[in-house]
Amino acid sequence: MNALLFLVPLAIGLGATFAALFLWAVRAGQFDDLDDPPERVLRDG
Repeated sequence: MNALLFLVPLAIGLGATFAALFLWAVRAGQFDDLDDPPERVLRDG
């Protein structure tokens, strides 16, 4: 039972941290254009 009192808040905190980092990356435009760079390599040649 003591382990749950430690691990549950830790898991919630880690989940919230990764969710916040993911939302930050989405808002920063990290996932905007996933298809163009591979096609650009083929067109430049």
